[in-house]
Amino acid sequence: MSDFNNRPQIEVLAVSDGARRRHWSDEDKVRIVEESFIGHRQCAATARRHGVCRSLLTIWRREYRNGELGASRSAAFSPVSVTQDSPGSRPGQVDPFEPARDTQVEIALPNGRRLIVPTELEPEKLVRLIQLVERA
Repeated sequence: MSDFNNRPQIEVLAVSDGARRRHWSDEDKVRIVEESFIGHRQCAATARRHGVCRSLLTIWRREYRNGELGASRSAAFSPVSVTQDSPGSRPGQVDPFEPARDTQVEIALPNGRRLIVPTELEPEKLVRLIQLVERA
């Protein structure tokens, strides 16, 4: 009973007493998002594990899919689709894992532009070409 009498009747709370907003780095966001894609129905469980609201993780996942998460980084992922020519377009039987010498790849950039480049183009030259097109 004595503890109850010694406690103050009114408690004053300051704004600084509440929980502070956390700021997640882009690397942390990407790590959490990639973890949420592992397995079936892992979004809510991953959010709980990291103390993140499920709706915030959903926003991060959408930004990740659209290539907007960590946009300041030099590398970004873009969706890729592979299309095949009709089977009769190539003479003879060709190894499906080895591209033909005269084949080309069409690259759709996030800014709406498209590049058509030969498959034997060196990766370093392709990176420079994409950077030039994105800046233009």
